[in-house]
Amino acid sequence: MPGLKHEKLCAAPVAGVDEAGRGPLAGPVVAAAVILPAKGVPRGINDSKQLPANERARLCARLKDCAVVGVGIVEADEIDTLNIYWATMKAMTLAVDQIAATLGCAPGHVLVDGNRLPRWGYAATAIVSGDAQSLSIAAASIVAKHTRDTIMLAHHETWPHYGWASNKGYGCAAHRRALIEHGPSPLHRRSFAPVAQLVLEM
Repeated sequence: MPGLKHEKLCAAPVAGVDEAGRGPLAGPVVAAAVILPAKGVPRGINDSKQLPANERARLCARLKDCAVVGVGIVEADEIDTLNIYWATMKAMTLAVDQIAATLGCAPGHVLVDGNRLPRWGYAATAIVSGDAQSLSIAAASIVAKHTRDTIMLAHHETWPHYGWASNKGYGCAAHRRALIEHGPSPLHRRSFAPVAQLVLEM
């Protein structure tokens, strides 16, 4: 696991936190928090962007078996109410709250990918590009990405014309063309410019 540091359990557990889905035009933003075991960490953990989908799926399943995992999900309508920044902060808080509930106490420390921290009561450090430096953040990135992709694949069954099976809600050219042709779905973020402009024109 070159370049990634494993924050082993000691007196108090360390949780890594990352999110997936800040940029898409549709679907939720998902955050995950992961406390890795002191021993028996699954091999192959890396920044989720560096892994193929099948490897993310395998590792996500392994992590749920051997680690303490929390997931926070904020849907599109709440993203529109809060804005994407605060929705992401809420998703992260929900994920760590879930871990705290599982442990029966707060994690000893929380490592968050990025340069901002939620407004919470947890001892925490923000790490820019943390998913390339911290094993627990990389693990969280895998859980968050796989969880969100699974959600968008399920929604593709209901709204196949947007191509979410391949674009996962991101604003690629095909998705934007479908948005113009079919209009926004209930899962589209109406506060995001391409969707907001379309809604104004309808």
